[in-house]
Amino acid sequence: MNLGFIGLGIMGKPMAGHLMAAGHTLFVHSRSGVPAEVLAQGAQACASPAEVAQKADIIFTMVPDTPHVQEVLFGEQGIAKGLSAGKTVVDMSSISPIATKDFAAQINALGCDYLDAPVSGGEVGAKAASLTIMVGGSEATFNKVHPLFAVMGKNITLIGENGSGQTCKVANQIIVALNIEAVGEALLFAAKAGADPAKVRQALMGGLATSRILELHGERMIKRTFNPGFRIELHQKDLNLALEGAKAMGLSLPNTANALQLMNTCVAHGGAAWDHSGLVRALEIAANFQVASH
Repeated sequence: MNLGFIGLGIMGKPMAGHLMAAGHTLFVHSRSGVPAEVLAQGAQACASPAEVAQKADIIFTMVPDTPHVQEVLFGEQGIAKGLSAGKTVVDMSSISPIATKDFAAQINALGCDYLDAPVSGGEVGAKAASLTIMVGGSEATFNKVHPLFAVMGKNITLIGENGSGQTCKVANQIIVALNIEAVGEALLFAAKAGADPAKVRQALMGGLATSRILELHGERMIKRTFNPGFRIELHQKDLNLALEGAKAMGLSLPNTANALQLMNTCVAHGGAAWDHSGLVRALEIAANFQVASH
């Protein structure tokens, strides 16, 4: 198929690579320039999102935040300018569910289909083609795009109408943030009490407290490997979406709010680009003590 891919960062680059490896022709655009290895795989660089939309039947977007998606879709040289009836836009960014419903309506008005399909699994999942993909949109459009999702991910679920995929991703980010915070507190407590946090983590991996967060992010906290991964500033953005939605619905999400404040602390200490496991550093700052293998 002739596919488009816009946004070739930490996540988008390997995802685009999988689509090309599966034999599809890819027309690509990235605001920071198309990486050489993507071109080497056979991708065709385009000057604008509009040009991508003109040449591709299904266009994927993978950019950082809601304003970026809006610009890519509806900017002066945006996707909407290059669409013709019958094409499909698939936004795999993690953005506002409310804005997503509006974007979908505008694309539908042009005679085109729209899916919101945010992902979980980070850089590791993107490279391994094992992403979890949460989709909002019509069942017919989902079924059409599913074989392409299957090239990039493993757990692929149609949640409901447009916006539902993004709602599911926000829920995912609440769970992940609170688990990172819990692992951080536990390892900090153990280390301060004089126990070896590496051995504590090893022991806990065999009990009810085990989790992917304890396995992957607990190790990062102990080994001090805070290169992303998934940047704190992006998780900060997702928790802001959760609290904005909660406010609109009259919900209280007290621990989500607390996790966001800890991320804000990290950003204030220069940690916007740390991996989100670096949330532990906010706890360490408050304790004046560091988790590390002793």
